[in-house]
Amino acid sequence: MPSPAIAPTHARPHFRTIALVVGAAVFMEQMDATILATALPGMARDLGVSAPSLSIALTSYLISLAVFIPASGWLADRLGGRTLFRGAILFFTAASALCAFAPNVAFLAAARFLQGMGGAMMIPVGRLLLFRSIEKRDMVNAMSWVLVPALLGPIVGPPLGGLIVTFLDWRWIFFLNLPVGLVGALLVNRYFAPMPGEKGAPFDVRGMILSALSLGTLLFGLESASHVERGAGQVEAAVWLIGFGLVMGWLYLRHARATENPILDPRLMRVRSFRISMIAGSLTRITQGAQPFLLPLMMQLGFGLSAAQSGFITLATALGSIGMKAVAPKVLRRYGFRDSLVVGGFIACGGYALCALFRPSWPPALIFAVLMACGFFMSFQFTAYNTVAYDRIPPERLAVATSFYTTFQQLMLSVGICIGAMGLEGAMAWRHHAVPTLPDFSVAFVVVCAISLTAYFWNRRFRPTDGVEFSGHTPRTWSLRQALKDMRGLNP
Repeated sequence: MPSPAIAPTHARPHFRTIALVVGAAVFMEQMDATILATALPGMARDLGVSAPSLSIALTSYLISLAVFIPASGWLADRLGGRTLFRGAILFFTAASALCAFAPNVAFLAAARFLQGMGGAMMIPVGRLLLFRSIEKRDMVNAMSWVLVPALLGPIVGPPLGGLIVTFLDWRWIFFLNLPVGLVGALLVNRYFAPMPGEKGAPFDVRGMILSALSLGTLLFGLESASHVERGAGQVEAAVWLIGFGLVMGWLYLRHARATENPILDPRLMRVRSFRISMIAGSLTRITQGAQPFLLPLMMQLGFGLSAAQSGFITLATALGSIGMKAVAPKVLRRYGFRDSLVVGGFIACGGYALCALFRPSWPPALIFAVLMACGFFMSFQFTAYNTVAYDRIPPERLAVATSFYTTFQQLMLSVGICIGAMGLEGAMAWRHHAVPTLPDFSVAFVVVCAISLTAYFWNRRFRPTDGVEFSGHTPRTWSLRQALKDMRGLNP
């Protein structure tokens, strides 16, 4: 007869409910991270400062993510996944309330830093809970459901921010998180089984300091370099920040090689499927990071659309990602991770490269359809990458692996923004344009998509047998080349 501690797990809901609870928390974090970009001018007027000075509200959040994401794996093992996830949601919600009542810029920046502490725990720990709560055969389905709200956040955030600032007050941006966070914490308590913490390895304090200095300055430098309008002094500061971050990263790697349990363990890259997913996924995320930055700008500056019209068109990518959730498990079951990622990567990056040809003369329905297809295939890629990465990771290493993977996800999205901005400004400088035009945006889209297309060579390194426990795929035992050889043998 099952014990009382185990019996409730049999009554727990379908994996989709668990995935959507995690996805809702990710949506709250992702939307909050992007919604401020549109709201900054209105917030600046209310606080009596210039809009550029409020960029600290964005960068303080990014730095907090970089500092605390690496610690999420150790904390999850020590405190228990459910306890940490629930606490992270409540902490993020409380920090949102502080942001809403901020009387000045310094208070807002400090509250945003606290928000980042909660957000740094929500994404990796939520993913860890998925892998510990859901059977492998359901993981592809679950990951596709998680990614829908995660991808909706960056798309919905900017237009929603504009509507709130226009018709309400910017403080409502943060008030909206309060009911969502409270309900989310209750759902975590109801639908996730208790996961007691374990006393494991001691905390890697030196590694935490080095990784925080490296990732924090890298993200700060990339954020500074991503601004379209910047002076020579800001460029120089960004270069110094990035250089310092790289040096600290090198020192961290030296430390990690000599430490038994580093906070970010580079030895995970020895696991072949994890390594390939990391590299190929990072290259693909350059386009995913750049497109929410480039598309709205192109629609507003190049097409002359309003913020609301631009937001409606870019919602197409979110609709495409929603359509993906029902298709991904069937495709992966039939073709496996390797072939699906090879083909899907070409279509996803090729679709966003097609954005370089967008012009006002194109029918809006055609643009909308192209962006829907882009959202569909890009969402499919990340569903596959985020699942197959853990194919060979032992259960006791899941917490460390999720914090490692999520750290570099965040970093590569920022790299995508930086490369997109540099491609745009490089085209403007070459053509001597003070304001970006449509051909300048075309160059930027081609640059980021060309880089992401190199993921093809890494996707080919997956084996047909990778991820079969997740997908249910039965690899073929024959190939076209072998079939042709067999045919020639039958016809001497």
